Amino acid sequence: MIDTAILQGKKAAYFTLGCKLNFAETSTIGEQLRSYGVQTAEKGETADIVVVNTCSVTEVADHKCRQAIGRLVRQHPGAFVVVTGCYAQLQPARIEQIEGVDLVVGAQERHQVVPLLMKGMLGIELPNTPSSGEGWSGACSRGNRTRYFLKVQDGCNYFCTYCTIPFARGRSRNGSIASMVEQAERVAAEGGKEIVITGVNIGDFGRSTSETFFDLICALDRVEGIQRYRISSIEPNLLSDEIIDFVAQSRAFMPHFHIPLQSGSDEVLRLMHRRYTTDLFRQRIEHIKRVMPDAFIGVDVMTGTRGERPELFEQAYDFIASLPIAQLHVFSYSERPGTKALEIPFVVSNEERHERTNRLLDLSERKTFEFYESYMGTVRPVLLEHAPKGRPMHGFTDNYIRVEVKNTPALDNTICNVTLGDWNSKADALRGYIDND
Repeated sequence: MIDTAILQGKKAAYFTLGCKLNFAETSTIGEQLRSYGVQTAEKGETADIVVVNTCSVTEVADHKCRQAIGRLVRQHPGAFVVVTGCYAQLQPARIEQIEGVDLVVGAQERHQVVPLLMKGMLGIELPNTPSSGEGWSGACSRGNRTRYFLKVQDGCNYFCTYCTIPFARGRSRNGSIASMVEQAERVAAEGGKEIVITGVNIGDFGRSTSETFFDLICALDRVEGIQRYRISSIEPNLLSDEIIDFVAQSRAFMPHFHIPLQSGSDEVLRLMHRRYTTDLFRQRIEHIKRVMPDAFIGVDVMTGTRGERPELFEQAYDFIASLPIAQLHVFSYSERPGTKALEIPFVVSNEERHERTNRLLDLSERKTFEFYESYMGTVRPVLLEHAPKGRPMHGFTDNYIRVEVKNTPALDNTICNVTLGDWNSKADALRGYIDND
């Protein structure tokens, strides 16, 4: 039995890099520590414990992780520093070399962070070598946000040629539908109104329990008190017409999809070992817009992967430009050790990757601008979020338009009908007007 008294009165600082799934898992670690009497350090305070949850999706992500760790060590001298996540799983020895790091916990054993932390603080020697265990650990948390993030699945069996996630996260696995419903009911009891469903490959849900993702969303839709669900990211080959049609008529699932494309060239998709074609992708997008004309659709795209010859990028660009989507999440390809992509002979220069990325970012900006402008003057339901005194409140419409309204604390975590006006001063949200403003 570990003496938990060592945590009493301590303060912890948390830093998360990467995806919504990482955010949910960091928040869960924070909740566990708070249950043992650990407070969250305020801005400017020196923490006794620092937890860094890392990402390793690109070489840039690795660099940001190292920078963040070094900065946090300096900001919190003497703190017990724990580094976890995908980068910790893939490069534990490199993290060990960073001065001030006390413990490395890999992505696949993140659920052990708190007991390992306590052992380390008691001076018990621990190996800084992440295991290859692939057990399931759930997470459902909101941190300091209004929306909750529910982890429903972890790992991936796809082994796309450019990706290290299966090595960092392990094989696909999940909890049961019953456990997900229980967590959603707990969110509702806490007053939560919106849940974002997260995972590495959520459409693959059910591999561990002989259930399906469709079964899951049907069950969650029946949870009383939850007014909104969002599907964070789902592979196009797993986003069935059945799922799309259900979202279109469901009580609580929002008209909002995030779908990874990666390339608009069939030849590049083949080199990536993706499991769909551009024809299938277009069918999915067109089906969504047919049954949910107001849907916001975000799309992941990677530029400059090995084998992406200039003419193939131009094909991809034209294909993406032709889609009725609202936003692109654009990433430049990174050489990742151990991946099959390194066997593909044609290499795109860093300069060319950068140019292609910028072209797609410009395209994304135009598409988002057009999507937002098409809703100016309309009325949409917005879930409003707390804001510091003197600053506007923000929130998102059902179809994921970011809206800024006058700060009214009584409206925190409420859904209001808002008239959408023009752009705010930063041009990152539309001004909204509530009746009686």
